[in-house]
Amino acid sequence: MVLAVDVGNTETLLGLFAGREVVQSWRISTQRHPTGDEMAMMLSGLLAGEPDAPEAVERAVIASVVPAIDRSWDEAFEKLGIPLTRVDAATPLPVELDVDEPASVGADRIVNTLGTRCLYGRNTVVVDLGTATTFDCITADGVFLGGVIAPGPRAGIDRMHEHTSKLPSVEIRVPETVIGRRTVTCLESGVFYSIVDGIDGIVRRIIDEWQPDDPLVIATGGLATVLAPHCRTVTEIYPYLTLYGLVCADEHLRSVDGRAPETARG
Repeated sequence: MVLAVDVGNTETLLGLFAGREVVQSWRISTQRHPTGDEMAMMLSGLLAGEPDAPEAVERAVIASVVPAIDRSWDEAFEKLGIPLTRVDAATPLPVELDVDEPASVGADRIVNTLGTRCLYGRNTVVVDLGTATTFDCITADGVFLGGVIAPGPRAGIDRMHEHTSKLPSVEIRVPETVIGRRTVTCLESGVFYSIVDGIDGIVRRIIDEWQPDDPLVIATGGLATVLAPHCRTVTEIYPYLTLYGLVCADEHLRSVDGRAPETARG
């Protein structure tokens, strides 16, 4: 089995794959100053419920947007004896970064491009709802054309709570009504629909400018299942898109090299 790891600024998503099927997944908080020993203990704990784990994990593949903890992940997998492949902008993958600064494209957006090509093979806008909300424009043959980076779903809530003395922080959830009758329900409605309508608005502007043939709009990320069903522009919800793209990257690199590379740093 393959362990795919998507390290985000706020959360880290891990998925255990048998082929291209997700066997188990975990979403954990991204630690800021972990040691390799701590990360190894965490991984061992997560995998403890799987038969013959961690021996069942043949290799791991990782995409990270938090360089400060990359070394700790490397040390953790080394301690567990699991070969690790790291994917970034320099990794030779069957995608093209048709942007002004390809080296600056985040690993998660690169992997989303590959995952979209493998899954759908269509002109696609990927809406990834993480710490930031990214909108990726991906052609049917796997060319990343750029996109939009917007504040994530929690950013507005935290900023409003920080700068207003009487407004409480609220959770992102579907409100019972648009019109709230208490401060909290007014906030819940305002937060939820400002995010949903913001997603729809940006997607419409992207499609109007890009004008792709038969576009698909995919939502992924931790809040995709909460928000995307209420977005009128979203046509697919695939929470594991980034992990799926990592598995596709692993398969491609193995087919090219004829073996599982221990690292691919670029």
